[in-house]
Amino acid sequence: MADANLNPEQKARNKIDRMLEQAGWVVQDYRKIDFKAGSGIAVREYPTDSGPADYMLLVDKKPVGVIEAKREDEAHRISKVEEQSTRYATSELKHFGEVEIPFLYESTGEITRFTDQRDPKPRAREVFSFHRPKTLIKRTEQRSLRDRLQDLPELNVEGLRECQVTAINNLDTSFNEARPKALVQMATGSGKTFTAITTIYRLLKHAGAKRVLFLVDTKNLGEQAEQEFMQYTPSDDNRKFTELYPVQRLQSSYIAPDNKVTISTIQRLYSMMKGEEVDDSVDEENPNERYMPDEPLPVVYNEKIPIEFFDVIVIDECHRSIYNLWKQVLDYFDSFLVGLTATPDKRTFAFFNENVVSEYSHEKAVADGVNVGYDVFTIETKISKEGAKIEAEEFVDKREKLTRKTRWEQLEDEVEYTSTSLDKDIVNPSQIRNIIKAFKNKLPEIFPGRTEIPKTLIFAKTDSHADDIIQMVREEFAEGNEFCKKVTYKIEEDPKSVLAQFRNEYYPRIAVTVDMIATGTDVKPLECLLFMRDVKSRNYFEQMKGRGTRTLDKEGLIKVTPSAKTDKTHFVIVDAVGVTKSVKTDSRPLERKRTVPLKDLLMGIMMGSEDEDFYTSAANRLARLEQQLDDSDKKDFKEKTGKTINRVTHELLDAFNPDAVEDLSESKGIEPGEARKQLIEKASSTFTGDIIDYIDNVRKIKEQIIDVVNTDEVTYAGWDKEQKKQAETLVENFKAFLEEHKDEIAALSIFYNEPYRRREVTFKMMKEVLDLIKQKKPQMAPLNVWNAWEQVEGGNGTSPKNELMALVSLIRNASGIDKRLTPYDKTVNKNFQDWIFGKHAGKPKFSEEQMNWLRMIKDHIATSVHFSKDDLDYAPFDAKGGVGKMYQLFGDEMDDIIEEMNEELVA
Repeated sequence: MADANLNPEQKARNKIDRMLEQAGWVVQDYRKIDFKAGSGIAVREYPTDSGPADYMLLVDKKPVGVIEAKREDEAHRISKVEEQSTRYATSELKHFGEVEIPFLYESTGEITRFTDQRDPKPRAREVFSFHRPKTLIKRTEQRSLRDRLQDLPELNVEGLRECQVTAINNLDTSFNEARPKALVQMATGSGKTFTAITTIYRLLKHAGAKRVLFLVDTKNLGEQAEQEFMQYTPSDDNRKFTELYPVQRLQSSYIAPDNKVTISTIQRLYSMMKGEEVDDSVDEENPNERYMPDEPLPVVYNEKIPIEFFDVIVIDECHRSIYNLWKQVLDYFDSFLVGLTATPDKRTFAFFNENVVSEYSHEKAVADGVNVGYDVFTIETKISKEGAKIEAEEFVDKREKLTRKTRWEQLEDEVEYTSTSLDKDIVNPSQIRNIIKAFKNKLPEIFPGRTEIPKTLIFAKTDSHADDIIQMVREEFAEGNEFCKKVTYKIEEDPKSVLAQFRNEYYPRIAVTVDMIATGTDVKPLECLLFMRDVKSRNYFEQMKGRGTRTLDKEGLIKVTPSAKTDKTHFVIVDAVGVTKSVKTDSRPLERKRTVPLKDLLMGIMMGSEDEDFYTSAANRLARLEQQLDDSDKKDFKEKTGKTINRVTHELLDAFNPDAVEDLSESKGIEPGEARKQLIEKASSTFTGDIIDYIDNVRKIKEQIIDVVNTDEVTYAGWDKEQKKQAETLVENFKAFLEEHKDEIAALSIFYNEPYRRREVTFKMMKEVLDLIKQKKPQMAPLNVWNAWEQVEGGNGTSPKNELMALVSLIRNASGIDKRLTPYDKTVNKNFQDWIFGKHAGKPKFSEEQMNWLRMIKDHIATSVHFSKDDLDYAPFDAKGGVGKMYQLFGDEMDDIIEEMNEELVA
């Protein structure tokens, strides 16, 4: 009977029947039960003492579940139906008597809700479809997952940052309360992945989680996550995570049955759920940069990947992966969802039900020393701001975009261009050169005291733009190929190898990227980001800035940047395009204009869109493209696709042509719906990532004008004017904060009111000041204030070794002890030299062994502010003999020397 002739309740039951059959159930009427048909039987109208249950679920003749069916227009009151399904589950069943039925469903065929009665507090939740028979029978043999989550033990906090402890403990609480979604917001570099892996380990070990999905959106992030799993050692076991639990990063459509953690891109998983093999190139594209249709092809049930396949899904960079096409993937699974992001927006909070288990901002991370802050240095040029004009009849170069072949041509008409056309239709070598030259010339001001270029990442607009930048960098810095390299997916050299070199070796000093390491890639020694492209997405810009926020100690930094004198204290954004001032929007609007680029149309078709507009629009544009290409291009197209452009165009049109559908249906004897599906698959099968790239490149303007007529000039190169004002404000606020608390905090009272007592200031007293600042004014983290102070008063290129030294130096300057901001350890070193010189004048000199002990005490005062006799019981003094050895060397003068050094070295 056609659905059109059924009443609403019959239609709902037909849909429910189909859903059950897809999930592996055999649907039968009560009077026609045949247990030989399968292990899982869904029996319609099963008798109970409360009336017939719409569906009774039996597995191996054991009642395990009940379904209460309602028509679609009853969905708004489906929660009321829970009472009916509960009544049937607790009723006496014919032939079984009193049986505890644990699994309850209410469904309209469109909306399905599920309750596991074994949970500590049974709560209905919406599910995509029904669970499979073998899943339900297996679940009856053990406690429910939500019950087992009550067993999570107290966290061992050893080796964890405070922000990680907070996130994991709050996640434990969220799981304990059976909240379906949780959002972990932690600043870039604060250890989100480590936090997630710690939680995953706890779920596998203590809650018996079956399988966890770690979802990423680029291949690069997947590889990085895999490495972190391989390196992770839990606190309660000496073995690596991957030695305890199998971890698989998907590179095909096969998921190993024994694996406990699956790492996949959301693109690959989406294609697998549709039963398709994914083109590897799709893994390499950031979905955040790709257009997605408003109404993509819906996800359908896949028996190989049922809704219960994963217990928990961790979504990395979740602010990019929860919208449009991708939201369906997450909605499909009956899983806990845990989102990881540094940059949530309003929709991110909404998607995760505002269950934010961790809010750890970049500012807080800087205050805690988990991240470093940044300064902005601006480079402006005349053409970057105003564009230029090339008069008619001028001779210019014209360059093919793909081959970069150049020819000389005289312009027939004048060409006027704006800054937005630069490096797309027009390339002005002078504009690129002047930016690079200004950057090079200003490096001594940006990074005082350095003898090599700090590790620098340049963001380019396109691959062609990146090539132009690389050429200019090598020329202007008078360096070879190894000095500056491109890091994108489209380079001959292995991009992972280049990235590893950039991270761990001296060369390259400068990397140029379009998008590969714009987000989510860890390069700790990176100290400078040069923006030569604008970014309109607020979240994407924050992610790009995040590449520079990672902390690194002095030892790690000097391995790749030998002239570094301290830990990495900050990074610098060099803004050559106004990116720090341009208007930003949220990451992705919920609706997009229908003026979709051809590349995105074809990507949508390849990814499974059934939007007719996509197919007809793409066909129309390919037909126009055929008119623009020469015979050589058409031949290339056929060699790459195996079809002519005309053939591809017709296949796209046939996919929604009623005549073509009818012809195929009749010739093959199949239903029209199946015929249309086959035509859609035939049309979409032409396209792969490489083919789409080829079409996109060949359809663009094939040549760029190289403007060698207009030379550019730098109009400004200096610290961002607005930032300098902010720096002045920060310094003044810091001074005011010290003044405000100088009478209540012991250390401040001494520095401001009794500076002659400085020798009495101890490490504990200075830590009290530091903790007060972190608690009340985290934006005034000492290293932040230090960088601001240097911008206001100028610096000499020497930075403090740690935040405590920075704080002592800042207080000494603010209280008037030092006239110029000087790292505290430098002050101690200078005072030590003067003291030794005075001691040696006309008196017996200290022996070399005595000098070694005095230097150790000096180093201790430089790092810990004060030295006492008790410190001799600790490293490094205890290893040298401690109190006894020092007394042996200095005799009765020991106490006097300690007191004298405390007084003289902090003078």
